[in-house]
Amino acid sequence: MSVRNLDFLFKPKSVALIGASRRANSVGAVLAQNLFQGGFDGPVMPVHPKHAHIQSVPAYPDVASLPITPDLAVIATPPETVPGLIAELGARGTRAAVVITAGFGEGADEQGRHLKQAMLDAARPHLLRIVGPNCLGMLVPRVGLNASFAESAAQPGRLAFVAQSGAIVTSVIDWASNRGIGFSHLVSLGAMSDVDLGDMLDYLASDRDARAILLYIEAVTSARKFMSAARAAARSKPVVVVKAGRHAEGARAVASHTGALAGSDEVYDTAFRRAGMLRVFSLEELFDAVGTLGAIDPPRGDRLTILTNGGGMGVLATDSLIDEGGRLAELTPETLGALDNVLPPIWSRANPIDIIGDADGARYAAALAPLLEDRSVDAVLVLHCPTAIASSTEAARAVVDTLGGHKSPSILTSWVGGEEARKARHLFAEHKIPTYETPGQAVRAFMHMVTYRRNQAALIETPASVPEDFTPDVAKARQIIDGALRAGRTWLSDPQAKAVIAAYAIPVAGTEIAADPKAAAEAAARLGGAVALKILSPDITHKTDVGGVVLNLEGPRAVEAAAEAMLAHVAQENPEARVEGFTVEPMVRRPGAYELILGMSEDLQFGPTILFGQGGTAVEVIADKALALPPLNMRLAHEAMSRTRIHRLLQGYRGLAPVNLDAIALTLIKVSQLIIDFAEIAELDINPLLADEYGVIALDARIRVAPATRPGAERLAIRPHPKELEETIALDDGRALLLRPVLPEDEPSLQAAFAKLTPEEIRLRFFAPMKTLSHVQAARFTQIDYDREMALILTESGIPGQTEIFGVVRIAADPDNERAEYAVIVRHDMTGLGLGRLLMQRILDYADRRGIGEIYGDVLRENTTMLKLCKTLGFTQSASVEEPGVVRVSLKLA
Repeated sequence: MSVRNLDFLFKPKSVALIGASRRANSVGAVLAQNLFQGGFDGPVMPVHPKHAHIQSVPAYPDVASLPITPDLAVIATPPETVPGLIAELGARGTRAAVVITAGFGEGADEQGRHLKQAMLDAARPHLLRIVGPNCLGMLVPRVGLNASFAESAAQPGRLAFVAQSGAIVTSVIDWASNRGIGFSHLVSLGAMSDVDLGDMLDYLASDRDARAILLYIEAVTSARKFMSAARAAARSKPVVVVKAGRHAEGARAVASHTGALAGSDEVYDTAFRRAGMLRVFSLEELFDAVGTLGAIDPPRGDRLTILTNGGGMGVLATDSLIDEGGRLAELTPETLGALDNVLPPIWSRANPIDIIGDADGARYAAALAPLLEDRSVDAVLVLHCPTAIASSTEAARAVVDTLGGHKSPSILTSWVGGEEARKARHLFAEHKIPTYETPGQAVRAFMHMVTYRRNQAALIETPASVPEDFTPDVAKARQIIDGALRAGRTWLSDPQAKAVIAAYAIPVAGTEIAADPKAAAEAAARLGGAVALKILSPDITHKTDVGGVVLNLEGPRAVEAAAEAMLAHVAQENPEARVEGFTVEPMVRRPGAYELILGMSEDLQFGPTILFGQGGTAVEVIADKALALPPLNMRLAHEAMSRTRIHRLLQGYRGLAPVNLDAIALTLIKVSQLIIDFAEIAELDINPLLADEYGVIALDARIRVAPATRPGAERLAIRPHPKELEETIALDDGRALLLRPVLPEDEPSLQAAFAKLTPEEIRLRFFAPMKTLSHVQAARFTQIDYDREMALILTESGIPGQTEIFGVVRIAADPDNERAEYAVIVRHDMTGLGLGRLLMQRILDYADRRGIGEIYGDVLRENTTMLKLCKTLGFTQSASVEEPGVVRVSLKLA
């Protein structure tokens, strides 16, 4: 489940508190006090078996005695009582509960896990949603609901804060109250037995009262749901996240705290980036980031100008900027000339702009004005250090007055000091100008905005078409992997691993297998030239560690002698290893080529992850790597590569030609597809992968296999392109078209198809005139989440983005997969061929297989062709009350 019945949690009309107490400072007493005094406009009904009143409010001995069915139940009773209470409440019609009680499997408690399952089993028949157990509770200040045992109430506002830790929530309430920060929701999820982070993201993404979503995360329990919800939420509002348990010691603390395994922090970082979320590393950063994003629009880029009355403060700010990955803006000659005209002769004449310590308000205003007109400046950070010569408040007032209605560039301020600085910061806050106590905080906030803008742009960036239309030999790879599993092998042999990646069109060095030293010598003679000799053993995965690799051997005699010595050395280093022989490979001479590593491993939460970095024998020591979540396209592959240090070398330097980066990116895509196709692949290394300006070649490969427990695509955190839906459509005129799911690369083709629609077709489909399909709109239609949406396009065979599109049908399902809205259009020059019906039938069949319960859509009353088609497909029709010219069509699926 996702958002089903969550309105009963956050918008209840009545609340029951089971476990209310009179005992001072008990959880039951604090819960009662908070519920009674929070301002909730509805009945709050305490339940206690003995007391007739709780804090002067009538109490009831049990659930059966409640005068009305509560929308929401708050439960603070011993854990063994909870499953029965949930069953009783569900039978009465209650649809939401907050379980405060602990003791449901935290710290690997077996009895607690059984109780948790019993609680969920009791809730399921009634679709009763549960927050917790082992949680602080929740607060919805705008409706006066304080269903928590927090020490103090929260102010109403437009920030939603969701945490797995109750202590974090109480700390945030206290921290925010002193700063005037309010909340739409504060939710402590606790053990997340039912309502989890993905559910909350889905709910808050569509909640108009929540302007931004703040998350404190310890562990994700359902990676695919989380990624789908996070990507959807991040498209509509800022989602800022703090992840605890970044180090091994912290991860162990998470496991003991919530009973959940935290997984790799690097993988979490990769997932947050892929979803378009902004990650920060402290609660202070969390609120700084939201405060900045809420006050001003993100800057155009990362070029910052620093305006200061203190040179040292400007230098510190510059250091912080470079440390954070930002850039100082290069001022234009016009701006420098304008500053020369208004500043003292000894001003810095560079960025940072030091306007000297005696700068008054007038000088701040004069210096700021030309910066507001400089298009090379993305943002301005205005700093002020206290002096006895000029008023800091006057300088602040001058900045406010100078800005007027300017929206660009973005402006941030930092007035350093005590009482006078506080007055200035208060003035900035009144005018919604971001202000910070230190320059370092201001710079960090600027880079938060830069990162957020980059993440948002990445969500809708159109990937380049794959430069090579490769067709993998899936059958060959399947034969090798299945054969190894039947033989009981965990690791493929070196030749087998190379054959698997070669089946996916990854270039590999040729390999001959030799059973003994003499056969190795004969293989070297056949190959000619220098060769590499490697041990062949199912028990040795790191051959170099046991002396199992010798390079640059010239001639058969040298190879035979090296093989004899290798056998002796391996027997000494690893006497238990089974040796099957040797592999002999020609030495690949690629002067100037770089050694890279491409790999795959499986994360506890997010499933398969792909690794790219600098390769070679010292790969662990160099530790230059980046992770990515499959599936990949060219943009995502290049982005992962760009996060490594070696990427700068790959682009060429000091006269060395850049390597073929597209060839590396394509290899990453091929590895991604291999992982999608084969759930049996548990681990993969290609090391080294040589890369130069001419392309790539794999010299060594390792693949670990295990029986698959689920299909390859199902173990991914992001559902890949469902290639199985592709089909060839034969037209009556002899043409053959391809029906397939849309790809992000299809955006240019979709925009071209839109341009060929008539104004009437556009009006009937979009209910309004549109001249063009913008990049943002086209990206939204092509970059879909296949787990919640589907769009099938009728096109030609060929490279996506370079073919014509003749028709499109799409559905978008709600997070619960209960209902989906459809839309369909066929180009006017292709009508009369039955393609509209074909598209509708295919999408209905798909929705039925996905378990969607209902398909619906809105059709203009004058669109008789569409209404007629819907009628033949079994849709019911009803008039829209809100829009008389619109007909709602609906079809219940089996």
